[in-house]
This record gives sequence, C-alpha cells and structure tokens, in this order.
Amino acid sequence: MLLSNMELLATAPGGVAKLRELILTLAVQGKLVPQDPADEPAGVLLQKIRAEKDRLIAEGKIKRDKPLAEMGEEEKPFGLPQGWEWVRLPEIYYSISPSSNKLLSSAVEIEGRFPVVDQGQRPIAGYTNDQDLLIEIPGPVIVFGDHTKAIKHIDFDFVAGADGTKILRPVLQDEKFFAFQLRGFDLEDRGYARHFKVLNAQLFALPPLAEQSRIVTRVEALMRLCDALEAKGQLEAAQHAQLVSTLLGTLTASTTPEELAANWQRVAQHFDLLLDRPEAIDALEQTLLQLAVRGLLVPQDPTDEPASALLQKIRAEKDRLIATGQIKQGKPLPPITDEEKPFELPVVWEWARLGEIVLISSGVTLGRKAAIPTPVSLPYLRVANVQRWHLNLSSMKEVVIDQSELSRFQLLNGDLLITEGGDWDKVGRTAIWRDELPTCLHQNHVFKARGISTAWNPVWAELYLNSAVARAYFASSAKQTTNLASINMTQLKDCAFPVPPLAEQSRIVTRITALRRLCADLRQRVAERQSVQARLAEALVDSVTA
Repeated sequence: MLLSNMELLATAPGGVAKLRELILTLAVQGKLVPQDPADEPAGVLLQKIRAEKDRLIAEGKIKRDKPLAEMGEEEKPFGLPQGWEWVRLPEIYYSISPSSNKLLSSAVEIEGRFPVVDQGQRPIAGYTNDQDLLIEIPGPVIVFGDHTKAIKHIDFDFVAGADGTKILRPVLQDEKFFAFQLRGFDLEDRGYARHFKVLNAQLFALPPLAEQSRIVTRVEALMRLCDALEAKGQLEAAQHAQLVSTLLGTLTASTTPEELAANWQRVAQHFDLLLDRPEAIDALEQTLLQLAVRGLLVPQDPTDEPASALLQKIRAEKDRLIATGQIKQGKPLPPITDEEKPFELPVVWEWARLGEIVLISSGVTLGRKAAIPTPVSLPYLRVANVQRWHLNLSSMKEVVIDQSELSRFQLLNGDLLITEGGDWDKVGRTAIWRDELPTCLHQNHVFKARGISTAWNPVWAELYLNSAVARAYFASSAKQTTNLASINMTQLKDCAFPVPPLAEQSRIVTRITALRRLCADLRQRVAERQSVQARLAEALVDSVTA
C-alpha cells in the first residue's frame, strides 16, 4: 500500500519530508517488513546486551548506569510485534566521553587530516591536524546534538566538536537501526536547552537482530526512492518555471494589442498546465501588470482626449495653486531623456515625471522635543502598515502633533502612500488611503502623493508604482546600506511616469482589477486542491500506521 501511494504522498505539500517520517515510523513499529518466527527474539538479544555491558564494566571500559525505573504498561506508546521488546534507551547503549578530546569551533579548519564532528547539522563540521584529540571509535556510533537534536551515524574515527556533542555506542545492535529509531523520536523542543535528558527518557522498541538488518535494508531502499522523488520534484519545478517564463515571455514581448491577442490565444491553450501552482499564478499576475502599464491590456480609443491635454490641465492647476499661495514654487524638473524611458508608449500617451503629476510630501518626524502648544494625539501610518496594494491597520501607533500641523500631515481619500525603504521589498511599496479611519497621519518614512488636479486616477498610479518597471527604477536609484535600501523625495519626484488618457486609465484599472481578482480565485482553487491532496495523504498515513 505504501509503495503504490508514494507518488500521492510525495506530491502533497511537504510530501517527501512527511514520507520520510512515515517510513521511519513504520520501521520502528515493525510494520515495514514481515516478522520471521525463526529469528532469535529480542528478549534473548537483550540478555546478551546486558551481559556485554557487564563485561565492559568489569574491564573498566565503561561505567555502570544508574538504576532505571520499572516500565509501566501505560508508558508504552504502541503494541509491539511478536518477538520485540520494550526497553529504556540507556539499557542498550553506552556513552563515549569526548570531554578531553573536544575541539573549539574557532579551531576547526576547512582542511586537515582528521574530520571534526560536532552537534551541527552537517555530518562533518571541518577538519583538524591535532591527532591527540582523535577519538578511535570501537565501531559505528551515533552522535547526538544536546542543543540541536541532530542525530548522525558516524563510522569513522573523528575529533569531537566542543559543547553539546554526545557519542552513543549501541551494544550488539545494528547501528543504523538504532539511528533510525532515534530520528523517529518526537523530542520535546527545548530551544537551546539540553535535550540529552529528554532523549534518555524515551522507550526503545527493540526488534530481533536479524529483523533490524532487514529493516535497515528496506529503509535505505525507500529513502533512495524518496531521494529520487525529491530530485524529480525539483526538476519538474524547474522545468515548469522555465515553461511558464517562456510562454508568459511571449506576452510581454508583444508590441501591439493585436499581437498580444494572438499570443494570448496560444498561451491560453496551456493554462491548465501552467497555472497549477501558486508561483505560476504570481508570474501570470506580474505579466498582466506589465502589460497593463505598457498600454497593451486594453485597446486605445482615438476619441479619448490625449494625455498631452491632460498634462496641460495639470500644469495649469499647478500654476493656479502657486499663484494663490496654496503651494510653493518648486525647482523645475529636468526633461525625461530617451535613456530614462523604460519602454515605448502608445501614440496618445505621454511621459512625465511623477513630481509633475502629484504633490509629494514627507510625514511626521517622531520623537520631536519641541513644545506643542495645542497637542492632539492621532494614529499614524508606519512603513509596516503600507503593503503593496493594501494597508495593514491591525497594529497602529499614535503620535502627538500640534493642531496647526493637522492639515499638513492628515491623509485624504485617494492619497498615495509610498514607503521610503527598509529591506529591498519595502522600497516604493504603494497603497491608496481610502478613509479607513476618521483621521490618520503618516510618518516621515512614508511619502504622501496627492494629485495636483482632480483629473487624475490614483489607482493607475498605484498600479504603475507597484509594477516591475517602477520597482526596477527604485532598486537602481535607492541608497544602499548593507541589507537596507531607501529612496529620497528627489528620486521619487524624478520617477518617469507614463500618462495615458484619463479615460484609458479608467479602462485599464477596470480590466486589471478583474484580472487580479481572477488570479486570486485561481490561487484559492490551487490552495483548496493542495489542501485536499494533503488531507488524502494524511489519511493514507493514518491508515498505514493504524
């Protein structure tokens, strides 16, 4: 049953990891290979183990263990096959102390004569040339990380890494089976605290020695099959991503709406193959956004008022606001050069700088110590509140400002919020304020962009500023410090901004809103399908382990 359903388990979310866990669970419960009544039972093996430990104690090679408590029936987590025995873990191994043979992590080298094994996840942490620290093991051992819970089967002499390295030598058993069962223990997570005590509190299901060998052979074969399934999944994921990139690339390579329509028909024939995973839907959505901002998503209408007329109205309104003293005369922005234009525009569109279209201002500076004559405490937006396309208002803070500053920092319906920076994904994140709160401000790391004229569409601006084209501009312009990046107001004002006719902006926004909603529906369907697949896989696991 397990083999016939491995493909289902492997293709479920996190499936291969769950499959490996299932294999170990079945192995240590005696359900992976059939029992052989001719095997010497584990009770006899346990007597031999005790005799061998007594011999080693008598010869002074190991110390006698502390007496272990009697085992109650209520402690046993599951029923054992005939011929198996429950034992307390310390009964069947002894420790090899590395106390005088430890090597500090700072002394571990990239190359050397002797391998270093520590409590980290890597089988070999590094090397050393210090032969005096070498531990000559009497046979394969299990290295357990007291802090990390890492479990490693080691069959070569080594130098122990300092702190937390516990060396366990199973007595008269198949060392690989011993390791498999230890890996199957669900140890309480105690962070960086000591876990060795938790490990020693476990009960060990001891099979006959001959069955241990058969289980190891079976587990290793199934783990190789898991490796192959994992590699196949990774290969298929890479091939799928390449296919998605190639086919969606034909859409973005389109130069006219007619060419896009033809390419779309070709790609649409393969949507059932392409859109079967979330990352493919993300790629489709980004492609649609790219097409939208280039004017390829909806056809142009020759009766639309051209963008040049729209820009004239915006300039006239700006001149009026300056003349009436409502805004200040800023420095003129330089003309846009051909090198700055990221793509060719449709005939009736125009390029402008963002600072020619909107009034951009900074927000409240926190921690100001000047006296506040008429204080008022109000919520404000931080960088964390401004996501792409939406605002997260679940965690809001308040700031005290003077009443006279309210009009300067208050948000109005339709204002764009644009993040100054942080890590790379936070630079230039844009969302629209839609009067979610009665009164709200913004801090100085979040820019506010407000249309100069009412003849503008903030949703179009949000669309472009969140597109890959604008994000590339911000990435190339941003000031970089280690893992952080930020843009200043000048760079934001200088951003080359495509201006379609106002009527076309509305058509594009309507179209992309519908398509993004479709992408959200597709993601939901994929998530539901994956959830069903995961539940089926879980049910299969339960049926196998029952």
